[in-house]
Amino acid sequence: MIADQSKVRNIGISAHIDSGKTTLTERVLYYTHRIHSIHDVKGKDGVGATMDSMELEKERGITIASAATFCQWKGHEINIIDTPGHVDFTIEVERSLRVLDGAILVLCSVGGVQSQSITVDQQMKRYKVPCIAFINKCDRSGANPDRVIRQLREKLGHNAVALQLPIGLEADLEGVVDLVAMKALYFDGENGETVREEEIPESLMASAVERREALIDAASMFSDELMEAALEESVTEELLYAALRKATLTREITPVLMGSAYKNKGIQPLLDAVTHLLPCPADVQNEALDMDNAEQPVALVTDSKKPLVALAFKLEDGQYGQLTYVRVYQGKLAKGETILNANRGKKIKVGRLVRMHADQMEEIDAIPAGYIGALFGVDCASGDTFVNPGINVSLTSMFVPEPVISLALSAKDNHSQTNISKALNRFTKEDPTFRTHVNQETGETIIEGMGELHLEIYIERMRREYKAEVETGQPRVAYRETITRRAEFNYTHKKQTGGAGQFGRIAGYIEPVEDEEFVFENRIVGGSIPTQFIPACEKGFRDCLQKGPKLDFPVTGVKVVIDDGASHSVDSSEMAFMAAARGAFRETYPKARPVVLEPIMKVVVETPSEFQGAVMGSLNQRRGMILGSQDEGPMCAIEAQIPLAEMFGYSTVLRSLTQGKAQFTMEFSSYKPVPQSITDELVKKASEAKQKVA
Repeated sequence: MIADQSKVRNIGISAHIDSGKTTLTERVLYYTHRIHSIHDVKGKDGVGATMDSMELEKERGITIASAATFCQWKGHEINIIDTPGHVDFTIEVERSLRVLDGAILVLCSVGGVQSQSITVDQQMKRYKVPCIAFINKCDRSGANPDRVIRQLREKLGHNAVALQLPIGLEADLEGVVDLVAMKALYFDGENGETVREEEIPESLMASAVERREALIDAASMFSDELMEAALEESVTEELLYAALRKATLTREITPVLMGSAYKNKGIQPLLDAVTHLLPCPADVQNEALDMDNAEQPVALVTDSKKPLVALAFKLEDGQYGQLTYVRVYQGKLAKGETILNANRGKKIKVGRLVRMHADQMEEIDAIPAGYIGALFGVDCASGDTFVNPGINVSLTSMFVPEPVISLALSAKDNHSQTNISKALNRFTKEDPTFRTHVNQETGETIIEGMGELHLEIYIERMRREYKAEVETGQPRVAYRETITRRAEFNYTHKKQTGGAGQFGRIAGYIEPVEDEEFVFENRIVGGSIPTQFIPACEKGFRDCLQKGPKLDFPVTGVKVVIDDGASHSVDSSEMAFMAAARGAFRETYPKARPVVLEPIMKVVVETPSEFQGAVMGSLNQRRGMILGSQDEGPMCAIEAQIPLAEMFGYSTVLRSLTQGKAQFTMEFSSYKPVPQSITDELVKKASEAKQKVA
């Protein structure tokens, strides 16, 4: 590990599904001599890419779990996390970006900015991660880097500036023009390992001069020195890189590079750009919360001599026990030391420390500030903070989206039942978006996740890794209930059974509220309900939200206001007021005109233009609302909002409609009321299920 912090880069590679992230990482590892031969994602040799170490990843040709590795390039150490592109595994991208300093946003030169590119970009914004864009697949027919740069500006709002110009496109892609050094770069050798510098071809010279001027104009907005040099026409590479780096770190410029990872073109200049433009750990301002001082932010310093502050951001259950991926922000995590889990208050003795290279490990003695590593045999949860004993600070965890789909799960035999519970324990610990619970009425085990593929992968892993024979029931949608109008209540709870009884009266109203699950407001004046009983009233109402009286779905979007009530000096208690709140809710809820809400998904279908009509028809049949379509060369992207309940099995329908040429992505958009006919169906199903149980 390099002691000089300025030579360290922690980067992630993120993109829409199938943009070439894993292929790009494979080339980076090859050129930095971490691996000695190149294997492709769906390789003919049956080996598969280095970073896709799981059997399922090799079979399906997709990345499921983010994988970490590290390499060295021109005296710099680069820690890389390769993330999945599929929206179902969005938590993998989320937790990686939480701990990384910079990122490479990979875009397909044909597809451009796609739906998942937008999601990844929002995640980068959330954690303020500076990025450089790499336009991949410039060798494909229909490649158009200029269009992708336009989309970066229009769709994502980036100040995208090209640092390169392609020499030829599609099948004629030969290399790239470096607009900073004003040189043509060609990639020779069997795997493009030799970079040859030449003069810029005559045919591209005018275009290159024009693009370089645009690049200098954009960068000089962030550097007075560069602006002066530009006026005197004495711009140097160092000046230009310094201005670009300054603007990239504040996310005010997104430098754009291009090439083809599969054809081994443009990767070495991308590595140079990572070292020149992306932040080192010290460039990023990280904060912890001081738990002894009302969670006041405390600035962290990337210094190994300071007290330890580290974040556990990912867990994996391996053959040697739990592996905890850790990013050290301050201080040093060393073998044999005793550290404290700040979230649980538990002391831990640090045993084995390792650095990851996909699924391989390298033993190390310490993880200094600014580095990512892993430790063994530590019992903790994803998002826990490790500190030196005596320090009480905590790091904020990552954002975790809510699951939108669930499946009923049952075991074929007793042996499988034990294995399923082991598997579920492990998966729920590793993946915060994967949840499980037992339905009290039916006794079924329910698993919840981000999409069909997400649950399908976990069920397949149960079969393979835990030899569990699993049967699955119908996928279930996470419906919700809410109210649509204001309704008043005035409820008295009275019970007399000899001795002290129970008495509590509460009055007020319930009304719908937007963008909040539950709001409780106390407007009691004059002590008609003693202050000590107010929390009991709130708890009583909260308990009712778990299962709506209409169809037993969770209730959301409700505001409860209490403004009057009465108590008894002997018979009133917390229990009495909780019961009064529950009774008031049950009595008033039907008057507030309750409705059922269903999750609506944002669906983007990418299809050859000839199938556009058929695809639109299939979306309309599924209660879809088409928001628009865009022709992008021979392909057409159709965007729609469709209820999740209508999307089961859609991949098969889409394949048969388009001869297997179309693909779609979907992500959660919002909750909307269900049409009356569907509500009636749900009521009927619920009553049938209750009769079965009875």
